[in-house]
Amino acid sequence: MRNPIKDTDYLAISARIKAMETTLLTRERMEQVLEAKTDDEALKLLQESGYPQLRGTDPTALDAALSAARGESFADLTDSAPDPRYIDVFRLKYDYHNIKVLLKAAAVGANPDHMLADMGRVSVQQLKDALAGNETADLPPMLAAAAAEAKEVLDTTRDPQLSDIVLDRWSYRDMLAVAEATGSAFLRGYVQVQIDAANLRALVRTLRMGKNEAFLSGVLFEGGDIPADAILKVSADKGAGLKELYEPTRFREAAECAQESLHGGALTEFERLCDDAVSDYLSGAQFVPFGEAPLVGYLAARETEYTNLRILLTGRGTGLSPDVIRSRLRGCQA
Repeated sequence: MRNPIKDTDYLAISARIKAMETTLLTRERMEQVLEAKTDDEALKLLQESGYPQLRGTDPTALDAALSAARGESFADLTDSAPDPRYIDVFRLKYDYHNIKVLLKAAAVGANPDHMLADMGRVSVQQLKDALAGNETADLPPMLAAAAAEAKEVLDTTRDPQLSDIVLDRWSYRDMLAVAEATGSAFLRGYVQVQIDAANLRALVRTLRMGKNEAFLSGVLFEGGDIPADAILKVSADKGAGLKELYEPTRFREAAECAQESLHGGALTEFERLCDDAVSDYLSGAQFVPFGEAPLVGYLAARETEYTNLRILLTGRGTGLSPDVIRSRLRGCQA
């Protein structure tokens, strides 16, 4: 049994996190990269900001470089965190991503290696071996159950989207279980706000597609703060009550934007506002002097930064205008 971990056990790593936060890319530096006249100039700015491994805008090379940066960050913080389960909440999504890739590749006889990300709790090779031999006993229990159910759904329906929904549901369930096991209210809240964001997105897409609440019930995730039955009622009422449901929550602005987009148009701003709501929750970590919250907040900020870098550099590489790229970026440090 683990000894109880106290906030004071995080004194050293919290001080270190505060120093590491100063290396996060600011909005000003992102804007400089965005407005750089050439790709070489943009990459030089990023290399000076702590990304020496970035050498080009080719998506494959870029993904490899960002994966390496993620892996180094996870390994570093796992070694120094009093409880590695806080990092596991960020790592486990890669386990589920890899299961998705492996199952779909096996179904069509494709080589999945270029789509796999070796950053989860379980190595890619272990996952390959487990699925190839149908021997999942050594995998984390929820991941093993998820793989079995997703494979059955894929084998039965031949619908990879249904299989992905199964894995997404298990992923959030796993994240929530890990958060609860740590005893951290902050980490649990972080997982719940992500579930709420995913469910709001599912509601909006369901309404835009003209699907009914029975369809929505199959894609909603359990464990959020906003009750599933309330979300289903909005669906049954064809979107009526959407703004009222989310008015008292941090998703108020996203819901207002969604209401205007129910009958068509781009969802870029809506998606950004959903992400901003999650960032709003995490901003509370800035006021915690020590404990697990600064660690969780930093890891989430780094993940957002990696996402922004991919959007920014691939956007430049494909010739998108700065305004289009800017509209797709998620919140970064001031």
